[in-house]
Amino acid sequence: MKFKDIIGNTEVKEYLTKSIKQKNILHSYLFLGTESIGKLLIAKEFARKILCLENGEDTCNCKSCICFNSSNHPDFYVINEEDKIKVDTIKNLAEKVIEKPIISSKKVYIINNCEKMNKEAQNALLKTLEEPPEFIVIILISSNENAILNTIKSRCMTVKFKNIDNNLLKDYAINVLGYENISDNILKSFYGSIGKAIKQKEFREKYTDIDMLISNLDKKDIIDILLEGKILYDKENIYDILDYITVCLYSKFSEKYINCMKYVNKCADRIRGNSNFDMSIDQLLFQMWEELNENGNRS
Repeated sequence: MKFKDIIGNTEVKEYLTKSIKQKNILHSYLFLGTESIGKLLIAKEFARKILCLENGEDTCNCKSCICFNSSNHPDFYVINEEDKIKVDTIKNLAEKVIEKPIISSKKVYIINNCEKMNKEAQNALLKTLEEPPEFIVIILISSNENAILNTIKSRCMTVKFKNIDNNLLKDYAINVLGYENISDNILKSFYGSIGKAIKQKEFREKYTDIDMLISNLDKKDIIDILLEGKILYDKENIYDILDYITVCLYSKFSEKYINCMKYVNKCADRIRGNSNFDMSIDQLLFQMWEELNENGNRS
């Protein structure tokens, strides 16, 4: 996807384009920013421009760009693991980087969600970052800077991505993704991320029901709340759901609703700790209902 087709982060795109034009390409970059904000898309287009045999223009049809656009470029590699990035994967990378490029003058490696590397894997990568071959460019991508060793960060050019402006995101959601109505809570729940906007489109009805559930916490009996709260029984997407509940609570601008946010955090912690899922959700609903319906002061 060309830079012009990727919304947001104009300054980042301008910086990378300028680096290409001035032939000032560094050996290692660290792209930091909110999850699913477009870092990987921009990294891939940056890689295409680096590998291009001509000028890196959008319409280029050189051999490198043709291979790249067909996902068949021998000098381009992406590590994009769903789980942990194993040390063996990084060691294999270290063995491959010393091989000279086949088509282009450089080779580009992207490690997406590089925070998934444990300390051993990061230390294995460090050796490559310390003495990279002259033709190597490594782009690390992360949404969790704290999980990356300082020794790794010190050897990379850090490029920080900003959350996408809500107006841009709203226009994209309506005109490209096909959203019909976007409430303020839905927009806030995107957290400036186009990836979240794409993911949440299929949950529009559920999120509308969650809005209603939160609005009824101080109006309905606890039995009704527990019954309606069964829409939260979704293990696969629970953390997105809890994030959205937090947005709904915060939008109420009331101390009691703000207090309820701590129960959401505790619920997330219980689920991460492998507590009984349904009981954790029920406990969350009861605690929020109790917070909003008590008449006396909490001791």
